[in-house]
Amino acid sequence: MSQTIASPELDSASAAQYLHGRSNVARLTIAQALAGANSVVVYATGAIVGNALAPSPALATLPISVFVVGMAACTLPAGAIAQRYGRRAAFLVGTGAGVLVGLLATLAVVIGSFWLFNVATFFGGAYAAVVLSFRFAAADCVPPERRPRALSFVMAGGVVAGVVGPQLVTHTMYLWMPHMFAATFIAQAAVAVLSAVILLGVRLPAPTAAEVAGGRPLAVIARQPRFIIAVICGVVSYLLMNFLMTSAPLAMQMCGLSQEAANLGLEWHVIAMYAPSFFTGRLISRFGASNVVMAGLALTGASAAVGLLGIDVAHFWGTLILLGIGWNFGFIGASAMVLETHRPEEKARVQSLNDFIIFGTMALGSFLSGGLLSAYGWSTVLWLSFIPLVLAVLALFGSAAMRRTRTAG
Repeated sequence: MSQTIASPELDSASAAQYLHGRSNVARLTIAQALAGANSVVVYATGAIVGNALAPSPALATLPISVFVVGMAACTLPAGAIAQRYGRRAAFLVGTGAGVLVGLLATLAVVIGSFWLFNVATFFGGAYAAVVLSFRFAAADCVPPERRPRALSFVMAGGVVAGVVGPQLVTHTMYLWMPHMFAATFIAQAAVAVLSAVILLGVRLPAPTAAEVAGGRPLAVIARQPRFIIAVICGVVSYLLMNFLMTSAPLAMQMCGLSQEAANLGLEWHVIAMYAPSFFTGRLISRFGASNVVMAGLALTGASAAVGLLGIDVAHFWGTLILLGIGWNFGFIGASAMVLETHRPEEKARVQSLNDFIIFGTMALGSFLSGGLLSAYGWSTVLWLSFIPLVLAVLALFGSAAMRRTRTAG
């Protein structure tokens, strides 16, 4: 990263713009690692706590669905804050929500309130929505040709989250008995405070007058075929990851497997989500975003196929690992496609619109997963995942055919 920022080929204006690029990317990567643990804790405990507190088993995964609703509901406001006051202001508001989720969830577990626990996970979703903008902030810190790599490098911070989150659950869930997970949520709040301290050192330029004005109308940008395909691929990649990961811990419990096995499965899943980020950006630069997305969709399909082979620990873990890698290729590839669709002054609005659509659709999948798992079982959840996969593959093939037609013409 430093080699690019210090390159003599950059003029003085560019050098000034990217002066703090390496430090910013490093801080954003660390903050991604710490903040990512927030989401891991919610996914590891949400359905279990929900099942214990909910008035009906069908509502067991509602807290995770509310988490996704929080992501969707807070994406556009976070983008507006970033556009008006700068990205760092949005980051600090998000970490404030991260502290709230831990404190409110602790209180909910202690007093046995299912609905308060849902309020807590909503704030967790708000935090996660802001955290996902870290990848775009990193892309702002480097020259255009390095943006896919910076984007994927920050996402690689999730590898640490994949270890910290499940281990946080495993080592704290019994510390405040009989209130299982209460100590976990206190630790979660402490990690969010540490993330805020790291983000205080991020130095990004203040929004320009052009950025505050916002550029072209969103309707014009959203009609671009490239943007539409990017959104479809991002939606399917994230929807299916959330759809299956939401159900997996509870499905493992229903199959008689231990909570520790579920925690370890989620740990490997999150590592698989983020570890490929060390080279995903290079793959995008070499093979193109569309091809990387296609590989991600194929791996997601393979994950569902492995899950259909059996209900042993190995089958669940295989599903979760392949699902994580598929998400990485699909989501980062789709994010790189979004970077091709907007002008610099439009970035905050376009990126937040993309994430809003993704998370809004994810919310539907989250609401469906709990009821489907409870009513029809794990196999039905897996079979249904192939429907959006086919739609995304057809959209990618259609986009490639359109580009070939335009080139030939």
